[in-house]
Amino acid sequence: MPAPRKSVCVYCGSRSGARPAYAEAARETGRMLARNGWRLVYGAGDVGLMGEVARAAQAAGAETFGVIPGHLVAREVGKRDLSAFVVTETMHERKKVMYMNSDAILVLPGGGGSLDEFFEVLTWRQLGLHAKPIVLLNTEGYWDPLVALIDRIIEEGFAEPSLRGFVHAVADVATLEPLLRATLG
Repeated sequence: MPAPRKSVCVYCGSRSGARPAYAEAARETGRMLARNGWRLVYGAGDVGLMGEVARAAQAAGAETFGVIPGHLVAREVGKRDLSAFVVTETMHERKKVMYMNSDAILVLPGGGGSLDEFFEVLTWRQLGLHAKPIVLLNTEGYWDPLVALIDRIIEEGFAEPSLRGFVHAVADVATLEPLLRATLG
């Protein structure tokens, strides 16, 4: 029996951001997932970085699993040509379905929604509810303030030093790929 396919949950912006490097990193991520035979699990949008990563993954032959709450289908232009397209009732349900269908968590540049998703899986990891790798794709230093905030939380005594070890920040997809290979097998 073949080994089960691995899936990577990608949290990222529904906007493209201010720098072209963000969209390029999203496209590189999609191609990298396909190259390794990993399924993309993401928010099912066809806008911003979400659309970039999904279109690149699809074009390179990856399976795609999108999850979107009904109230965002029009706003995020729900991408219905995915391998799987799931519509949930709530944002919380969306996050749960994405998490449950993934083996690793990857966070590309994004806004409040991406931060919400990141902090939820980080908190679950801190509480011992999972051991999935959590990786920040720190394109052009985008996540530097977040990494500094995590360090500050630890320094100020609001978390154990182990919290920092739950998050890996990498500068580019070339560094990300071997890290995911080592953790996903």
